[in-house]
Amino acid sequence: MMLRARFPFILWWGPEFVQIYNDPYRPIPGDKHPESMGQPANECWSEIWHIIGPMIEAPFSGQPATWSDDLFLLINRKGFLEETHFKVSYSPIPDDTVQPTGVGGVLATVAEITKQIIGERQLRTLRELGARAAEAITPESACQAAAETLNANDLDVPFALFYLLGPGGNQASLVASCGFETNGAANPKNMEIGDGGVWPLKRVVHNGETKMISDLYEKFGHLPSGGWSASPGSAIALPLTSPDQQHAYGVLIAGISPYRELDEGYRSFFELAAGQVTTAIRNANAYLEEKKRAEALAEIDRAKTDFFSNVSHEFRTPLTLMLGPVEDWLSRAQRYTPADREQISLVHRNGLRLLKLVNTLLDFSRIEAARVQAVYSPTDLSALTADLASVFRSKIAFQCSNQRISTI
Repeated sequence: MMLRARFPFILWWGPEFVQIYNDPYRPIPGDKHPESMGQPANECWSEIWHIIGPMIEAPFSGQPATWSDDLFLLINRKGFLEETHFKVSYSPIPDDTVQPTGVGGVLATVAEITKQIIGERQLRTLRELGARAAEAITPESACQAAAETLNANDLDVPFALFYLLGPGGNQASLVASCGFETNGAANPKNMEIGDGGVWPLKRVVHNGETKMISDLYEKFGHLPSGGWSASPGSAIALPLTSPDQQHAYGVLIAGISPYRELDEGYRSFFELAAGQVTTAIRNANAYLEEKKRAEALAEIDRAKTDFFSNVSHEFRTPLTLMLGPVEDWLSRAQRYTPADREQISLVHRNGLRLLKLVNTLLDFSRIEAARVQAVYSPTDLSALTADLASVFRSKIAFQCSNQRISTI
């Protein structure tokens, strides 16, 4: 029944827990297969026997079945200890010939959920990176927010370094990190961009390539391990670059979990994280540019207000001096001919109108500068219309005069 089942099963039989399993179970032991078939369980799973041994022995000794919805194990099935997660159930197999327990072995139903657990964990990190991208107002704050987010997932990212490039792209400054408490050989505050530097980042910066960096222990010794006990042996360097930018903003250097291989899914997680950081930096730069434009426009507006205020004063002074003699002439209007009186009256009306416009301009500049409050009062619309029509009277008379001369 077990061998024909399509669900992963393993049977541990007898006091030595000799293993028998079906084909769907074969990916779980990995490189241990086929030696693991028929092998005692404590020999095959020596690295995790202290965890699964008591869970197997409990139902074998007559106790109730054991199970786990998320059994976390570090299994050596690919040549290194690998983070794995399983949903398991260990059930006793009856055998009346075995006394006094009446149990001949233990049957385990096993479902590996490693990809599901790690995928959900990484998805939470990427979602948080995206949510915090809108909060950053400078490239530095964008990197700092990303470092705080990655620090919350120290199983996938034992450490991370965020370097922003200076002008020319040959110098980099550390603006944020997670995992490190102080600066050292692996996380200098400033460094040269080149293959012979602290980190070989020349092709990462100038060609936009993603680079895996190995042998970290030989180069730096023990590095921050995050949620693990072992130090990362390798790291990945990713350019913080955007397709619409000629040069990269900077570089993200992230430690790789010592208990995972850098497969396509793990690499994609780092690339998506770098993309989120790049988006945050681009948004922060756009915000700074918009802020600069707003400040420049505000400065132009202040200059305009100052100009209107000054020029209004300059206009009002000569107008006041001109209107004085005109008003004096009007007071002696009986001395002039009707035509002259009309001309003097015309000059006076338009002078007052121009003075009113200048005063309005001055008031407007004061309102813009928040130095005065506008006061509204009722207006005689008929008088305003008649006054407005009088502005064009002299112009129309002049045009009509020229037309009569042209006709003659």
